[in-house]
Amino acid sequence: MPASSAESYSREELRRILHLSERQLGAWQRQGLVPAGPYTFSDLIAVKTILKLRQNNVALKKIQSSVSALKRKLKGIERPLTELKISSDGRRILVNYQGAVMDPDTGQLLFNFDTGKLHASVKAMRVAGSPAPPQRKQEAEEWFLKGLKLEERPETVREAMQAYVKAIELNPQAAGAYINLGTIYYNMRQLDEAEKCYQAAVSLDPDYSLAYFNLGNVFDERGDLPGARRNYEQALRLAPGYADAHYNLALLYEKLGMRAKSGPHWRAYLKLDPSSPWAAYARQQLARGPMQVVPPHEEPGSRQ
Repeated sequence: MPASSAESYSREELRRILHLSERQLGAWQRQGLVPAGPYTFSDLIAVKTILKLRQNNVALKKIQSSVSALKRKLKGIERPLTELKISSDGRRILVNYQGAVMDPDTGQLLFNFDTGKLHASVKAMRVAGSPAPPQRKQEAEEWFLKGLKLEERPETVREAMQAYVKAIELNPQAAGAYINLGTIYYNMRQLDEAEKCYQAAVSLDPDYSLAYFNLGNVFDERGDLPGARRNYEQALRLAPGYADAHYNLALLYEKLGMRAKSGPHWRAYLKLDPSSPWAAYARQQLARGPMQVVPPHEEPGSRQ
């Protein structure tokens, strides 16, 4: 579907938003990785992915060959840079696809998440358990910190999940571990499991604004806009200075055709985070007339 005028960016706008030089963008265009413009919001996401890979010293030719290989090997994938989660461990490109990490050039599965046992463990946990004794709380915190470290590398994400589960087993009131476990499920597009974890965090801490924000993302991803709105609004009631919640709620109001309600949240976002890569988009939306846009929303956050 062609981009509407409400979703398009000029070459200059794209460069300004992502802080790119004309030389960089021109090189990526010559490699066939990005079009000549005008650009859609999806193009912006694709260019941001390329930028992250280049920052990890992945060569342009390597990115190009991997994109071509993914189009050949994965049926129905036309735009790998926007349809898939692509990262690098500093040595190779890694692609998260259907719950596994794969090498895009060979198609070889490098790590299969296979989280069936983890699902069962989470389901069996008692959210409203009695407080853990200090020693178990300390051990739970150690497992939580171990999960944070393991989560940094795509090939050790499953071990990170197991570490968070262990933290919860030791301390059933470890809301932060539920949040991070839920975010891994969310990134794997296992939305039901992500929701269970976020709801567990809310049950443990009804004032946990991040949990409501992440629930809003789950509902938004499912297309349940009223549910997403309810959770984003609750996140902001608990934390009025939550910049990302203002941003996502502004996007949501525009999807709902409630542009008058989106404006205050765009302005709040710009006041809270005026130099972010997304600030230019917020300014653009404030400057436009009453048009509806449907760009993708940001992924949920983790408790670090």
